[in-house]
Amino acid sequence: MEPKQQIEQLTRELEHAGYLYYVLDNPEMSDYDYDHKLRQLEELEAQYPQYASPLSPTRRVGGQALSEFVKVRHAVPLESLQDVFSFDELREFDAHVREEEPDAEYSVEPKVDGLSVALEYVDGQFVRGATRGDGLIGEDVTENLKTIRSIPMTLEHAPARLIVRGEVFMPRASFEALNAEQEKLGKPLFANPRNAAAGSVRQLDPGVAAKRKLDILVFNLQLAEGVTFRTHSETLDYLRALKFKVIPYTLCRDMDKAEQLITQLGETRYELPYDIDGAVMKLNSLAGRERLPPRLGSTAKFPRWAAAFKYPPEIKETVLQDIVVQVGRTGVLTPRAIVAPVHLAGTTVPAATLHNQDFITDKDIRIGDTVRIRKAGEIIPEVLRVKSHLDDAEPYHLPEQCPVCHTPAVRDPDEAALRCPNPDCPAQLMKRMIHFVSKDAMNIDGLGPQNLAALQANDLVHSVADLYALTPEKLTKLDRFAEKSAENLVRAIATSKENSLDRLIYALGIRGIGSRAAKLLCEHFPTMDALLNATAAEIQEIDGFGETMAESVVSALAESHMRQLIEHLQAAGCNMTYHGTAVEDTRFAGMTFVLTGTLSTMKRSEAKELILRYGGKVSGSVSKKTSFVVAGEAAGSKLDKANELGIPVLSEDEFRQKINEN
Repeated sequence: MEPKQQIEQLTRELEHAGYLYYVLDNPEMSDYDYDHKLRQLEELEAQYPQYASPLSPTRRVGGQALSEFVKVRHAVPLESLQDVFSFDELREFDAHVREEEPDAEYSVEPKVDGLSVALEYVDGQFVRGATRGDGLIGEDVTENLKTIRSIPMTLEHAPARLIVRGEVFMPRASFEALNAEQEKLGKPLFANPRNAAAGSVRQLDPGVAAKRKLDILVFNLQLAEGVTFRTHSETLDYLRALKFKVIPYTLCRDMDKAEQLITQLGETRYELPYDIDGAVMKLNSLAGRERLPPRLGSTAKFPRWAAAFKYPPEIKETVLQDIVVQVGRTGVLTPRAIVAPVHLAGTTVPAATLHNQDFITDKDIRIGDTVRIRKAGEIIPEVLRVKSHLDDAEPYHLPEQCPVCHTPAVRDPDEAALRCPNPDCPAQLMKRMIHFVSKDAMNIDGLGPQNLAALQANDLVHSVADLYALTPEKLTKLDRFAEKSAENLVRAIATSKENSLDRLIYALGIRGIGSRAAKLLCEHFPTMDALLNATAAEIQEIDGFGETMAESVVSALAESHMRQLIEHLQAAGCNMTYHGTAVEDTRFAGMTFVLTGTLSTMKRSEAKELILRYGGKVSGSVSKKTSFVVAGEAAGSKLDKANELGIPVLSEDEFRQKINEN
């Protein structure tokens, strides 16, 4: 079989296997076979790139990072829905509809709590995905949506142009795993799956979205050129036949049945693998929707032929038995309420967050209180209010000292938080070590929380730099390590010394600096010395960096204990240079470019890659130090600023000419 045919066949097999697994939940191919075929496809595409499709299954893991999202005008507006909060309001909605549609039939569907997107296909090929935005203009998030396995990249027997609308969500299992990882790394927890899903879709780096295991349910046909339908349910069945993962629906003709369906859905919603915050009732007849008079037709805000019934959050009473204080990686003291276990929103809740002292004071929360709790965003338990105090209950105040190292706590001027200022606090050290060895940081396999705790308890580590002084002999003295496992761990620690500087910067745990921000820093300051000498003003010129982030970097790197740590890591042999984009030549050396607008022949990420490859820098803002502004279509304020300052402006063609200059 010719390479082109091999690639096409493997692509078909993998897409079908993905459909069975991610859409129908009925896998027929083993994980081993899938991974083996995927590897074959990767090798063939690398050998014959001319036959590789941009929609290949190999491209679903996350492509190149973007510098910003491009605005998209929706071909068909993405309207929002009218909310109703009682069955009386729902019956009122029904009465208005039946004035024009006496025999109205409705589709009742779960209202998935996620992020609404539009997916566009041309000749059966997925060409663009965009967020809802304001309903008229959204953001192009195509590369992130490609990482969602339940979104088909190609469609058979599709119309020339097809646009569908769906809700991207994070399954509960994925959300719990993500928050467990966040907690392990000492990072803030996501409030709910909706926030996590929305934040994942709007990551500039598609690789982040790929790791988050997002999913989608398609709930509306926006446009299908040349195809006509009588009912909404027909459109959903049509989309299901095209292999979309479609929202479940039930048809009904009377309000008693509708109320029954909505009630049942509400009672069983915590059994679903995804969050819902209500039920949607839509008029099924498409012609009926068109016949509704203006007061029942679409407004600028919502269509009047549909309504969203919103479920109230579940609230339970329990007794607040104790308050414990935890110390995070950055020293923040976080109070946590220990409550009499209560079943709430599908799970048994033994504890609830109390956020900070201001929260406790405002609600007058005391130990022994009978309190009402709920799950914020249906996920994180929190105390809603106090029902009653015990007679002898005293107002609660966070300790004035760190509960672990007993250092006097200080109030963070920028946050409503108390913080332990001691960088040698054992609790902070543990959280910092967990973060330091994590996958996106130094990626040291074999150093989970339990092993780190054993090292700390046996006085083998007082700093993350001490990890590099570990030997097999030291480790085998602990019960947890056999000779082989000790050797493997020391080898993994030694390997981490070769990591690129951006990993190390992220591993240092600077407030506000994630893995993507660390990479951006290193693209502009490719050595540790360069970064240590950078000013806040210079850092602020990086696209995506504001004043707060820039100041956070400078102040963190100026602290004596951080400088000492970096010196110890350098002495241990840790690499202090960025391994990023290899510089092919220096034609752009000393030049700073700013990219603005939409480029027609390349992505902005590709343009940025070219600039870096030839020794240049890319900034997010125009200043007197800017060498060139590359302006695509719909260039805005950056172009105006360039003209104002007299900065040379390059068209896309002129930029390509500059690249091709020898």
